[in-house]
Amino acid sequence: MKLQKPKGTQDLLPQDTLKWQYVEDVARKTFANYRYAEIRTPMFEHYEVISRSVGDTTDIVTKEMYDFYDKGDRHITLRPEGTAPVVRSYVENKLFAPEVQKPVKLYYMGSMFRYERPQAGRLREFHQIGVECFGSSNPATDVETIAMAYQLFDNLGIKDVTLHLNSLGNTQSRLAYRQALIDYLTPLRDSLSKDSQRRLEENPLRVLDSKEKEDKAAVEHAPSILDYLDEESQAHFDAVRDMLETLDIPYVIDTNMVRGLDYYNHTIFEFMATVGGSELTICAGGRYDGLVEYFNGPATPGFGFGLGIERLLLVLEKQGATLPSCEPLDAYIAVLGDEVNSAALQLVQALRQQGFSAERDYLGRKLKAQFKAADSFNAKTVITLGSSELESQQVSVKNNHTREEVKVSLEAIKTDFENILKQLNF
Repeated sequence: MKLQKPKGTQDLLPQDTLKWQYVEDVARKTFANYRYAEIRTPMFEHYEVISRSVGDTTDIVTKEMYDFYDKGDRHITLRPEGTAPVVRSYVENKLFAPEVQKPVKLYYMGSMFRYERPQAGRLREFHQIGVECFGSSNPATDVETIAMAYQLFDNLGIKDVTLHLNSLGNTQSRLAYRQALIDYLTPLRDSLSKDSQRRLEENPLRVLDSKEKEDKAAVEHAPSILDYLDEESQAHFDAVRDMLETLDIPYVIDTNMVRGLDYYNHTIFEFMATVGGSELTICAGGRYDGLVEYFNGPATPGFGFGLGIERLLLVLEKQGATLPSCEPLDAYIAVLGDEVNSAALQLVQALRQQGFSAERDYLGRKLKAQFKAADSFNAKTVITLGSSELESQQVSVKNNHTREEVKVSLEAIKTDFENILKQLNF
């Protein structure tokens, strides 16, 4: 058997991880400005953590979970999304306690797992960046969080981004709409896909979310949830829209957007990016005011979003954004002969201890091959060290771009390389 990575996973090689680190760093800096702090939860959870929150009838729970029984016969699942584990942690660690400053603003980054057909930008192990904000039912929190995502895309250089907005209302509004949708879809039942026929019984709002051609045709003239919002839900939605307009964040109202998870209420949203003439979802989220109670915590409003790193990078690439490549090397030491092996190691370590990036030859290659290696590392300077240099304690440091050289003592390199770089116009 040929050993290969499992289907739907990928190896991230060094040239890839540079781009990933760039996206993660920009996200960390953006979130820090909004006072979000990082949380890290386990990669696997008790099955009930996901089934209870996401909903027993969702595709995630019915079809896509990587779940198993461990050696203690506990039902375990690899996490398929990030919100439920964070809510579980919020309750378990009593972050609702009065002494904890509210709202509690958290972000996470990490692997998620879903057993589904792999496709571009969507794998069985995928990586998500997400934020969760607990303790504020103020519509300004909805808008601030959406604005943070919008700013993140701007900071990353993603263009042609559109905000799609909808409201699911409160529980009463949703129940009224659910009944109206059942009444509308029941006569059309036979024209729906098999999945949507099942959803009609279990969770009719999910039919609106279907990508099947026959379902899209069936829901084209479905009633809009916005016609079923009660006074409280309408006021919340109006406030969100007003504040988005105040911040000059354009949006379109999309009444067929319902989000795939059962725990949302009031504001839900997606950001779409235009790539090659078609729109791709790059971020999605909304309000979930009942989820903390599901986990036996006190009534706590919540708002958050998630975005896939793979999908973001796909969009950045297709839009031709400039992503970082290998950082230039400060110094490359060309090593001539075994007799200077130890001295070369000492020198390269002294440079690193001063905070510079440095590399040396370990393979005893010819000088030409070593210079070629320095070029491939995009080295700023090259230092050639042989027995004569060791004897005289003097070496030449060459600017690898201009070929300008300065002769300095080995001691000067070990103690004040910054000054040598200045002499070479760096």
